[in-house]
Amino acid sequence: MGLDIGGSKTQAVVIDDDGAVLATARTPTVPGVAGVLEVAAATVAQALAAAGIERPRAVGVGLPGVVDSEGGVVEHAVNLGIREPVGLAGLLAGRLGVAVRCENDLNAATIGARRVLVGSGDGDVDDLAFLALGTGLAAGLLLDGRLRRGSHGAAGEIGHLIHVAGGLVCPCGQRGCLERYASGSALDAAWPSADGVPAPVAVFAAAQAGDARAQQVRATFVEALAAAVRVLVLTCDVRRVVIGGGVAALGVPLLDALTAELATQAYGSAFLRSLAIADRVRLAPAGLPVGAFGAALLAPDEEV
Repeated sequence: MGLDIGGSKTQAVVIDDDGAVLATARTPTVPGVAGVLEVAAATVAQALAAAGIERPRAVGVGLPGVVDSEGGVVEHAVNLGIREPVGLAGLLAGRLGVAVRCENDLNAATIGARRVLVGSGDGDVDDLAFLALGTGLAAGLLLDGRLRRGSHGAAGEIGHLIHVAGGLVCPCGQRGCLERYASGSALDAAWPSADGVPAPVAVFAAAQAGDARAQQVRATFVEALAAAVRVLVLTCDVRRVVIGGGVAALGVPLLDALTAELATQAYGSAFLRSLAIADRVRLAPAGLPVGAFGAALLAPDEEV
């Protein structure tokens, strides 16, 4: 079983030994250690009931923050209300009665995306970036078949590269960070929704309908997103960049706008054209919680 514990929702996936999805479940997240444990247990129970299984062999958990996957310790998961180090894997194992492994949510999603690509006939993808477009912007990296976490656990934090000098203030303390222009929160700030329609959906629909301001908001967002993709390709030369996260639910309109922008940016550069960056981009599959799926693939082999 895999769990993807995010700031707003906790998703679960039950898979068999071949990686086929047997059942899924989704529950609103409750912040704080006690809340995370309670919701995790409830979501596990819901998914198991849907799959008709009494007990999983093991559980993999993807969650934000700095995660020591070997020790099972999580810290700086501010969206979950967890700041100080917590031995979450041990606490969950005690609660669920099975072996538990914790991993950073982007790393888990990267593993899930790789399995999906291989299953779709995209080949054995050993160099992959999973670019998550959610509240913020960050990437998980699989390089030469191995997850790249970095010496301080900060590999893939491209959302805090400066995109606009002296630009919008970022919660990280810098100005002009990429995620202030290419993220769900960036669209929320640029296009506040009064009728409950998510900002990404509202912006793209209004732009398609000819609204000039929406077209400008969309253009700013897509240009920044293209910059993020370009950074990943030019620094790591990954074979595929998979776009996931809440904003990716836009689907084909997002992919079309992004690949068109990448083609425009490459027009005047024979070097960029030779890299075929637009051809490397894929969308995470709709309907499959890739983070929970990847966490399930990372679940420990041993049983308690």
